[in-house]
Amino acid sequence: MELILKYFPNLTEKQIQQFSQLQNLYTDWNAQINVISRKDMDNLYIKHVLHSLAIAKVIDFADGSKILDVGTGGGFPGIPLAILYPEVDFLLVDSIGKKIKVVNEVANSIGLKNLRAQHTRAEQVLGQFDFVVSRAVTKMKVFQQWVRKRISVKQKNTLFNGILYLKGGDLTEELKGIKNVDLYDIPNFFEEEFFETKKVVYIGY
Repeated sequence: MELILKYFPNLTEKQIQQFSQLQNLYTDWNAQINVISRKDMDNLYIKHVLHSLAIAKVIDFADGSKILDVGTGGGFPGIPLAILYPEVDFLLVDSIGKKIKVVNEVANSIGLKNLRAQHTRAEQVLGQFDFVVSRAVTKMKVFQQWVRKRISVKQKNTLFNGILYLKGGDLTEELKGIKNVDLYDIPNFFEEEFFETKKVVYIGY
């Protein structure tokens, strides 16, 4: 929890409480339904929670924004972002039902009212969203095909609506030919060695 407060010192008491509960909740649920690799559980806050919050260093979502998290797995980046932005609506989707069960149970346990989770594929999601967020679920061109019709044309944020994607390594080949791309190096925000090659990929529409 100290790690989160180091980079986000202005959290409310409620947010601190919500973030603090994640370790025990994920430890309990992971023992029943494996949504996070066992070796990562000891580093939940750096590898999953703080990594998810890198998106919040690129954009400060406006109240009333709608965010779609595709391939959320155990709830990342959606759950940490939903804690940080209580006035923003989040829809988390995954094609694996048992992962969505964990997301719902964790969200209910910490009292997240601004988050819904659905067992569905990205291509079957209905509605329009300001941003689609994700953590490296597939190649970017495939991901764009899945979600581009879900991105709203109405703008309310400082960045144009689009995709915010967490991914590491050399992305030169993967992003070749894709327009309106900006890369944000996470080490500019967080000093821990884990983030050394990791980036937030932003594609504006």
